Amino acid sequence: MTESKRSSTEILILYYSRHGATADMARMIARGVEEVPGAIAKLRTVPEVSPLTEATAPAVPSEGPPYATLDDLKHCDGLALGSPTHFGNMAAPLKHFLDSTSALWFSGALSGKPAGVFTSTASMHGGQEATLLTMLPPLLHHGMILVGIPSSEAALHKTRSGGTPYGPSRHTGDASPLSDEERALCRAFGARLARVAKALKNTGD
Repeated sequence: MTESKRSSTEILILYYSRHGATADMARMIARGVEEVPGAIAKLRTVPEVSPLTEATAPAVPSEGPPYATLDDLKHCDGLALGSPTHFGNMAAPLKHFLDSTSALWFSGALSGKPAGVFTSTASMHGGQEATLLTMLPPLLHHGMILVGIPSSEAALHKTRSGGTPYGPSRHTGDASPLSDEERALCRAFGARLARVAKALKNTGD
């Protein structure tokens, strides 16, 4: 690893997206991360899960970012965790991946790192806040420091679709694009997460 990569602050944006709505948010959060000098965004996803034990995903996705590994989590300086809303909870593929992180919990590898969450829903009252709140306990168990969106963000008061203090959210409706407010909140969240991670990393140095 080069000196420049060692000194940079890496934010892992780990998400599951079936139809692309959450992936759009992930890319916008990545833009916010990289607006902070010295911060880089690393996009990763997770494979589908199957009730058939013999079903396996290909080692490399056919498109989009690579699948996440435990080393991606271990070596990141901050984490943004994203999922569509499935009945007010995170999607099974993301939960399945988090269930595999026990070794990181035992070693305390994520303790003290900042983390936040984001989600998307097809309906206006599809459980945005419930999903975000149910995504937080695993991060707390890992000892991570939670980062949300403060009320000082003007778009949080203007949005009529998505956006919460617990993290960015979006209402996809009939495949509608990210609204201006949703885009602004995703970028603000990414930048805030990167700034917190950078400050914590510098303190640790």
